[in-house]
Amino acid sequence: MTSSTDDGAQTLDDVRVRYLVTRAALRAAKAMTAPEAKPEKRLETLMECHGMMQAARGPGSPLSFGEFRRALAGDLAVLLPDGVMPLDLAGTRVVDQDGQVTEDALDLDLEQEMLLRLLHKIGKAAAVVSDREFQSELDQETAFTLLRKHGEQAVYEAGRRDLIRWPAGPVHELVDLRLPPLVVDFYRDIPYDSAYRGWWFACPICRWPMRITVRNNAGTTVGVARCWYAPHAEMGASYLFGLPTDAGAPQLLPEPAPPRPGGREAVLYPYLGDVPTALPTEGHKALTRGIWRYTTIPGLPELALHDQLAARGLKVSLWPGLDAFDLLVEVRPKRGRKTSYKVDIKDYTSARTLADLIHAQEGDRGGADWLVLPDHHGRHVPLLSGVCAKYDMQVATASEFGEMICEKAGVSWA
Repeated sequence: MTSSTDDGAQTLDDVRVRYLVTRAALRAAKAMTAPEAKPEKRLETLMECHGMMQAARGPGSPLSFGEFRRALAGDLAVLLPDGVMPLDLAGTRVVDQDGQVTEDALDLDLEQEMLLRLLHKIGKAAAVVSDREFQSELDQETAFTLLRKHGEQAVYEAGRRDLIRWPAGPVHELVDLRLPPLVVDFYRDIPYDSAYRGWWFACPICRWPMRITVRNNAGTTVGVARCWYAPHAEMGASYLFGLPTDAGAPQLLPEPAPPRPGGREAVLYPYLGDVPTALPTEGHKALTRGIWRYTTIPGLPELALHDQLAARGLKVSLWPGLDAFDLLVEVRPKRGRKTSYKVDIKDYTSARTLADLIHAQEGDRGGADWLVLPDHHGRHVPLLSGVCAKYDMQVATASEFGEMICEKAGVSWA
């Protein structure tokens, strides 16, 4: 069995090996970087991960425990056995310069997990890990199932909006969201690596807790707060703070942000607003990472594209048919027939994994005929266009799609 992209075919065995190598390396890196881990527990976890790595590499590619530990500080691709193409693992580091697990490694792990779980569900691959180890994706599936439970479109839409708009916040406000109680249970304590001495900061774009690190900067120890989602950090959700000498709240200073884009991309580009203020970890909670990363993050361009098209007079429906796809856009020009566009919006760090998912399900399961990507993933369009064309799907960035729809409707986008 092979999984095809325009760059050639890869075996499902390779998909499994890449996943198991990534999972073992990521779990080991978490053990090495967790400040609360006891030395004996850290060593036990590292030895288990080394065993997982050996099993993934096979008897023909032995790797000593020392080599395994040293490799965790470098390129993830070097941990793969000979003959397995690294693809997106090439150039990916598991641990960054601050000694923290990288955002890209976390994303690649979850995206490979979703691909393997889909392949297992449709009978194209045997299970390689237990359902417990697929917990991130199971959280997302469970949340969506609970939102659909009553079969009411308005209830589903309200709940989905709340997961996007409120990925974190005070407990007394979260309990008032339009969410089933079991979905509210996916809000957990603020993660330790997003907190500094009992304080946390919400990303000004997605509102999830930002990552906190402490580093030496020109001989001075400073704190760094930046969104866990790298594109948001690159847009300006990245700050420095001096380390308070008392129990007071840290004060953020913004790092230089790039200029706002012009033209069509300016319409959907987020505004940072005011510098985030410190919030107490006590009494606040945040969504689990999987739901934030693959519901909240792609949900932001879903809502933005919906709102901007609706503001220009187009008829746009969100998540029709209880989420058959993301947007139904109807264009009725002054002359000619009405045309409908079924849109699925995806935000994957790995374009190759997304291509494999599309190939595995032979297009979009809900019948979408357009795959739309956030503007900052524009470099993924060529690869995905080649795969989607096989299933009568077209690919565009959100701004390209918005401009095209407005042109067909006879209105201005930018």
